[in-house]
Amino acid sequence: MDVTTHSETPASAFDRLNPAQRAAARFGERGRDGAFHARPLLVIAGAGTGKTNTLAHRVAHLVLEGVAPERILLLTFTRRAAEEMTRRAQKIVAEVLRSRGGAPTVRLPWSGTFHSIANRLIRRHAARLGLEPSFSVLDRGDAADLMDVERHAQGLSGLEKRFPRKDTCLAIYSHRVNTQGTLKATLDTVFPWCAEWEAELTRLFRAYVERKLANQALDYDDLLLYWHAMLADPPLAREIGDAFDHVLVDEYQDTNALQAEILKALKPDGRGLTVVGDDAQAIYSFRAARVENILEFPQQYSPAAEVIALEENYRSTQAVLDAANALIAEGTRQYAKTLRATRGAGARPRYVSVADDTAQAGYVVTRVLEARERGVPLRHQAVLFRNSHHSDVLELELVRRNIPYVKYGGLKFLEAAHVKDLLAVLRWADNPKNRVAAFRALQLLPGIGPATAERCVTHFEAAGHRWEALAAFAPPPLGAEPWPAFAALMRAIAAPEGPWQGQIGRVRDWYLPILEQKYEAAQARAGDLWQLERIAMQHATREHFLTELALDPPRATGDLAGAPLLDEDYLILSTIHSAKGQEWDSVYLLNLADGNFPSEFATGNPAQIEEERRLLYVAMTRAKRELHLIAPLKYYLPQQTRRGDAHVYGAQSRFMTRAVMARLEPAVWLPAEAAEPAPSGAVRVDVAARLRGMWQS
Repeated sequence: MDVTTHSETPASAFDRLNPAQRAAARFGERGRDGAFHARPLLVIAGAGTGKTNTLAHRVAHLVLEGVAPERILLLTFTRRAAEEMTRRAQKIVAEVLRSRGGAPTVRLPWSGTFHSIANRLIRRHAARLGLEPSFSVLDRGDAADLMDVERHAQGLSGLEKRFPRKDTCLAIYSHRVNTQGTLKATLDTVFPWCAEWEAELTRLFRAYVERKLANQALDYDDLLLYWHAMLADPPLAREIGDAFDHVLVDEYQDTNALQAEILKALKPDGRGLTVVGDDAQAIYSFRAARVENILEFPQQYSPAAEVIALEENYRSTQAVLDAANALIAEGTRQYAKTLRATRGAGARPRYVSVADDTAQAGYVVTRVLEARERGVPLRHQAVLFRNSHHSDVLELELVRRNIPYVKYGGLKFLEAAHVKDLLAVLRWADNPKNRVAAFRALQLLPGIGPATAERCVTHFEAAGHRWEALAAFAPPPLGAEPWPAFAALMRAIAAPEGPWQGQIGRVRDWYLPILEQKYEAAQARAGDLWQLERIAMQHATREHFLTELALDPPRATGDLAGAPLLDEDYLILSTIHSAKGQEWDSVYLLNLADGNFPSEFATGNPAQIEEERRLLYVAMTRAKRELHLIAPLKYYLPQQTRRGDAHVYGAQSRFMTRAVMARLEPAVWLPAEAAEPAPSGAVRVDVAARLRGMWQS
């Protein structure tokens, strides 16, 4: 193993790391040319083993070894991960340099998500790609709307047989693009109910691409497609690849085929490539993530590739890890690893049988409050579930018991209609060819529907996209009065010489009267827009603000404003997919039964069954001290409730094998007996009579 001992990097800076972490962080050697080189490196980082800290130390080590920060490319899956990695690396470098009498600031200009880095490279080379540097980036909602425009234009919305809706069409398109497979393969494996529409979907997607090109707009998937296409051109590939000496990738198990091919084109022989991930936490195949990327890395870069495994866990007790280790050990094709705890033995996780979802909610609330009385804050406890609707009954009980909570995995902040309204105005100002934004912005005005919006956009395009032309457009009588103010607003904020700061405030002031007329809870919605204005202040330009929102959108208002202002404390509710990367003292997992773990939709597909096993593993390894696996015996059928007590019995999850159960503490929970009926002769309160009396003259 190539572990440098160069004097530039004192060992004291890495004493916090365990031996495996240190080997990964300092992997490489100084070559005869005096530069620091490293063979391709795969770091298998088990849950809770300090992946972020290890990767940050590796970045710091490269800088301390003389690698120019601007020649390091750090790729992550969220902006926050990139910022945290950069912050930690800067802190480590500063610590070492202070010991030498100086601590200059170290910037990592090329750290970010795959999509944000792609956006920067595309804008840099836009002219060579036939794009204008001011192209727009469509978020998922706008891309779906544009897809819907083409559905109508192609006559696919009025067919006798039901054609897939816009969101399904976009999901099919995205899956086919990111897997680099055929449309037929995507339809057969993921969307079989849409297979009969292959010819129509092909025609639709061709028109959708043409529409985007005409609008000078790229959707989320196009960013990777364009980057991939750039690297298919040998001179351009060399130019981009030679700009970076080292490429580091976080969460490599979540990469798709397109991203793996981009990395291969950047570093064909793997020199300077470091990827970090955990095959046991690969749970995003529905987003086209490909677990084979991490499993096949050593063969892809053979024989030079090195593999280092991190197994020392800093998050959970050994009892929690024993159960998780037993679960994942029964999976097929994987990197063998056994997580070892640094936090002591701990109590065995509980496998709790309850009667139904009502009893499940009662158990969770009871245990949550008990833990709170023991000094575990609500926000250090989390309830996890397979699907968002699985928490419905629990949420009712939490409201009844006055327990505040915040939920992740439901409606996203940028999907809120009022937020999309305001952003549409800004996006149209930023790119006058963005017809999707134009249509939404125009239809905010009274009296303007799709037909009038189409006339206005056509008039605007015929005038060469000059904003002065809006003032000359004649809207319907209902929109005549507010039209001059709108035209003046667009002309002012779209002016290239105009300042960016204050634009959201100006648009918000114009929009508030519309907000009050269009939506309920206008005051709360106005608060969302104020938070949006706050976050905009952190961006130097409008283009940067809009692009970052599209590439890495906040999940909820709280992501912009900080901790949710619900109470001094709040319980966390989350889908497992949204909980990845998080940790809590106590974790409660709902509905552990076959049909949920594994999902009924995975039946008959061995690869999907294995991903379901990994999903359960991710849920279990979020727990630091206490883990509760809850298995209801009965599940009620919502569509049958009017016919009486219609239910099915839950079967024990096939993942709860003898080896796994041996590491759990079985328990049965019975709720307190219902209140006794009132004794005979008790005073009867005739509420109905009182209600009737309220309305008698």
